Amino acid sequence: MAISSEGTETDTPENTDTSQGRSRARRPSLGVQVLIGLCLGVVLGLVTPAVGEHLKIVGDAFIRLIQMAIIPLVFPLIVLSIAKMESAKALGRLAGKTILYFEVVTTAILILTMVLASLAGLGKGANLTSSATGDTSNIQKSLDLGQMFLGIIPNNVVGAFSQGNLLSVLFFAAFLGVALSRIGPKARPMIEVLDGLATAMFQIITWVVSLAPLAVVAFVAYNTAHYGWGLLLRLAVFVVVFYVAAIVVLLVVFPIVAAIFKVPYFPLVRSISDLILLAFVTRSAEVVLAPLIKRLHQFGVDQKVSSFTLPLGYSFNADGATMYEGLAVVFLAHAYGIELTVPKLVVAMLVLMLLTKGIAGVPSASIVVLFSAAATIGLPPQGIAILLAIDFVVDMARTAVNVTGNSLASMIIAKSEGQFVRREVESTAVPA
Repeated sequence: MAISSEGTETDTPENTDTSQGRSRARRPSLGVQVLIGLCLGVVLGLVTPAVGEHLKIVGDAFIRLIQMAIIPLVFPLIVLSIAKMESAKALGRLAGKTILYFEVVTTAILILTMVLASLAGLGKGANLTSSATGDTSNIQKSLDLGQMFLGIIPNNVVGAFSQGNLLSVLFFAAFLGVALSRIGPKARPMIEVLDGLATAMFQIITWVVSLAPLAVVAFVAYNTAHYGWGLLLRLAVFVVVFYVAAIVVLLVVFPIVAAIFKVPYFPLVRSISDLILLAFVTRSAEVVLAPLIKRLHQFGVDQKVSSFTLPLGYSFNADGATMYEGLAVVFLAHAYGIELTVPKLVVAMLVLMLLTKGIAGVPSASIVVLFSAAATIGLPPQGIAILLAIDFVVDMARTAVNVTGNSLASMIIAKSEGQFVRREVESTAVPA
């Protein structure tokens, strides 16, 4: 504080900076803001359901803002991470390690989930015949594997961007990245443009994520007002078991995986806890993609690795979705009195192992996979429709597990490449 010639006090730049610093310090972290929004949303949805119903548009607008920026962010990140690789051999090694890790971990989680659920008799005694069902009229009921894999190759790159087809965008980005790495100095102008685009998209998403607490109020108020708690009570066993399974994966399975690879799992989870909570409440992994890449970089994961593994993990490392589908198949089989013999269980596992990989571009992917798996072992489609009615509840935990699993995968792959040096990082109010 300085004294002017008129005898009044004026702010010096140093004092202004100190005041701004104190203001930032008093601002709650993103995790606290999301928790406050969660509580407000529940109260609003219960006290004024009509208002809660109308708040859906606010949450939808937030998701659209995120979706608006995801493809323009993922595309340059993938291209740059590949173009900056030291060699094609280094790229092949990174891609091979990443895909192998995803396959092994998701398959292990699926087998463990289905075996334990079968042994425990999950779903036996459940009466689903009178439960409300969700609307499945607009959901694809089966998958054509040939068309699914052919659809990864875009016949129109602009169309892939406009439709938000992540796998097609990743496919084209990989080819462009390899091409840029081969043409030497001529690639420099394009790399600089893509670098600038990625930086700009990070900034846009940072602005959008700062609105997350408001979106959380809207999401929770709408879900509370629209669905209520009656349906949850009718399917309480499945919901509780799924959440227990999610906790086991987060607190037992992932720590074991981290111990095998000798990486710090719990410090990682603490550093990204607010982002996991945000993904949980919004039920969207896309919301936290950009801030998660930055947070992992601050934790010590090289950004070239996380920029490659995280987008790829959205398609091939859906640990939470894999766990959900395994539990759902066993639960529905028992609930409808269908005996899960060992051959049937093995067939269901093989179908789920195949179908859960690379279906990010399929709308309502988890439900589509369930319809396809159900057809192979004779599960009634109305059972899947019943689970669809509570999908909003399990989707929160499913998304949180997916985000945590992909973060762990990025750290493990980075360490294997010598690109992980741990640094201390704390959760911030707005990820940057």
